[in-house]
Amino acid sequence: MYRILLVEDDETIASSIKNYLENWDYEVSLVDNFRNVIQEFSQFEPHIVLLDIMLPFYDGYYWCKELRKISNAPIIFISSAADNMNIVMAVNMGGDDFIAKPFDLSVLCAKVQASLRRAYDMTGSISAIEHNGVVLNLNDFKLSYQNKVLELTKNEFRIMETLLLNKGKVVSRDTLMTKLWQDGNYVEENTLTVNVTRLRKKLEDLGLVDFIKTKVGCGYVIES
Repeated sequence: MYRILLVEDDETIASSIKNYLENWDYEVSLVDNFRNVIQEFSQFEPHIVLLDIMLPFYDGYYWCKELRKISNAPIIFISSAADNMNIVMAVNMGGDDFIAKPFDLSVLCAKVQASLRRAYDMTGSISAIEHNGVVLNLNDFKLSYQNKVLELTKNEFRIMETLLLNKGKVVSRDTLMTKLWQDGNYVEENTLTVNVTRLRKKLEDLGLVDFIKTKVGCGYVIES
């Protein structure tokens, strides 16, 4: 699930954006401390930031410049100050897009989706795979679900990665065993069975019962 940090001091606008985006299965956090947006950014670790220009204490340009010192996450400015000078300044400060208020929430959502695709899906080196609220981090072998984090072994990670990348399709045992052979070490069929069993147990502990299904005589599948 992608995380969105919303830096907007108008509570009505912030609430409507949050509710709309959450209906699209995004996790949205509203900034409370406008004196220290960086702290809330670091704690939430969002994939994208929606940033107003006119804010208490420091404006959006300031926070965009500060965010660019620590992150390359997409930043979309949302502001009623939509004259050419402000749009140019927003881009020059490191913004990726600009949406003028008032705006249609469906347009905002489309802009968010496009920015996320450009930043993560089309880079050829995505950092995570998400499916039905389950997020597999490709950088540290961790799987998260409903604010719980699971540490996977190398073999468990490779099994999970292969199944998620082929969700909705049955993956044969031979395909999974080939994936586990990547280090050049021979893997017996029993090793695969043991790893799948342990992985299922860990998933059940997270509340993901029957997340990996067995197709007898064929292999395993995570249903789409």
